[in-house]
Amino acid sequence: QVQLVESGGGLVQTGGSLKLSCVVSGGTLRRYTMAWFRQGPGKEREFVAAIRSNGGTTHYGDSVKGRFTVSRDTAKNTLYLQMNDLKPEDTSIYYCAAGAGIIWSSLWSSNNYNYWGQGTQVTVSS
Repeated sequence: QVQLVESGGGLVQTGGSLKLSCVVSGGTLRRYTMAWFRQGPGKEREFVAAIRSNGGTTHYGDSVKGRFTVSRDTAKNTLYLQMNDLKPEDTSIYYCAAGAGIIWSSLWSSNNYNYWGQGTQVTVSS
């Protein structure tokens, strides 16, 4: 059973940075498309970023392009999300997700991911 555990969330001021981590156990992240989603209060779950199983291709949601960077460390079986220039609208619970066999045009949809972490809270103060 694949398990995902996020960490690294917290409270930061506008313009600050945070780095989220997602440790994968029970499987190797090389087998999966790995992604970050977020869900703010009263909002639907939103795609943030993804990295393909080959590790060579990344994709970002429009609201975070140029500010966030997704990466992975296969030796540590860990996914990362470096978040820079944070804004109050980035305040959300951030979730790590893993899915197998996701075609590139569908990776934005949370329905295509099989495994989810419990989430980590990110709060950006103005």
